[in-house]
Amino acid sequence: MALNTGVKTDEKKQHFDDIYVQPTPVPYKTRILDALSYVSDDFNREMFDAHILDWAQSIAATRTVNFVDLCSCFGNTTMATIYGMTYDAIRENWKDEESCRSIAASRRFNAKVTGIDISAPALAYGISAGLYDDVVCSNLNERETGEFVQVQSVMADADILLSTAALVYLDLETIDTLISSFASGSKAKKEGYILVNFLNPFALEKADETKRILLKHLDFVGSRATRHRKMSEMEQRNYPGEEWSLLELWVLKRRS
Repeated sequence: MALNTGVKTDEKKQHFDDIYVQPTPVPYKTRILDALSYVSDDFNREMFDAHILDWAQSIAATRTVNFVDLCSCFGNTTMATIYGMTYDAIRENWKDEESCRSIAASRRFNAKVTGIDISAPALAYGISAGLYDDVVCSNLNERETGEFVQVQSVMADADILLSTAALVYLDLETIDTLISSFASGSKAKKEGYILVNFLNPFALEKADETKRILLKHLDFVGSRATRHRKMSEMEQRNYPGEEWSLLELWVLKRRS
């Protein structure tokens, strides 16, 4: 998340505001993927492959799949799911300013990828590297804006929604509005899937409220618990005895 944006955060959780406003993902790779062993995208890819990939490829045989990465930042989880890249492959792709300019893999199915985030530099990088086909830059906690209305439309038209380790930054009202938009779908988009993550040990009560919102609007498909990344020194002081931040991965789908 960008500096001074008013995004709701857990003060016990480490934040990397200065990284998110950089023009490339190289600092993100060095200080987060490398330094904190951010391995969770391997598990996101496995969860996506187990529950969504076959359906997406079957749909893509006849039309373009609308894929939306909500709170996408530089797009590492899009690289894991759309491109099938491993944690190590993403790190290699982002190892320096030269190699990060393009994505060193091919999309596994025909898709239009839309990135939605508060960081204009991260979205600009995604467009320049060919990772995103379209973007919406918005502070999603400010709901009385044209950008938020645009995001609601994008959500309704999505076939697949991805939001990993990011819903914690959004107001519960924002989450409810956006998930409702996705759940309603457009006239042409009836079936659809969402892959979301819940963080542990951060903001656990909010995670429970978010789960209730998801289950109000969508049907549950499957879940899995995994490692996310190592906790920073500050986080380990706030949560004594904990070394790893964990994730609960959920897949849900639109109701028939």
